[in-house]
Amino acid sequence: MITLIPPIEENIPLPSNAAEAMPRLTPTEELNMRANVVKLMSDLTGQPLSPTQSNIEEATALAQQMAKDPQLRPNFTNYPNETLAYLAGMVAQMNQSIVHDLAELKMYVVNKLVAEIEHAKDPKIRVAALSKLGEVDGVDAFKRRTESTIKVQTLEEVERELARTLESLENKIIDVEANEIVRSEPEIDE
Repeated sequence: MITLIPPIEENIPLPSNAAEAMPRLTPTEELNMRANVVKLMSDLTGQPLSPTQSNIEEATALAQQMAKDPQLRPNFTNYPNETLAYLAGMVAQMNQSIVHDLAELKMYVVNKLVAEIEHAKDPKIRVAALSKLGEVDGVDAFKRRTESTIKVQTLEEVERELARTLESLENKIIDVEANEIVRSEPEIDE
């Protein structure tokens, strides 16, 4: 039998422990990693994960803390597997996008406004919904528009038009009346 020894590079520092060798993860990444391991272990052992009410309350409290302080790095080793699995599910739901693009969201808003207009019993609500619908981009019922016309001319055309304007100004007589203002000195009685 042949013994194979791989080439070992010299002077490469090794981490002192496994924690130091791990890359730095965000709390969400660490939670997902732990939840995946917990789920895998549950599947391999055949023991289902069933969070108790206490686990749910603990996960909810931790999720609220994480939402309030994004810099918080919880020590997930202090929590039972059921709490971590429930918390991971909550975080996954919060990080989901309910629409995939803004066109879907715009269509949803327009459809809801039209439904409100059609089914509202109160005229004030119908008018408010119509007003909001009129403001939607593309409908633009209340948008004020200004139009500008740009006339493109050659340099010669601009020079001719400018010369005509100057000639018409030279031919006009500007009549300015100048009034003399006399300043009188106050009389001093002696």
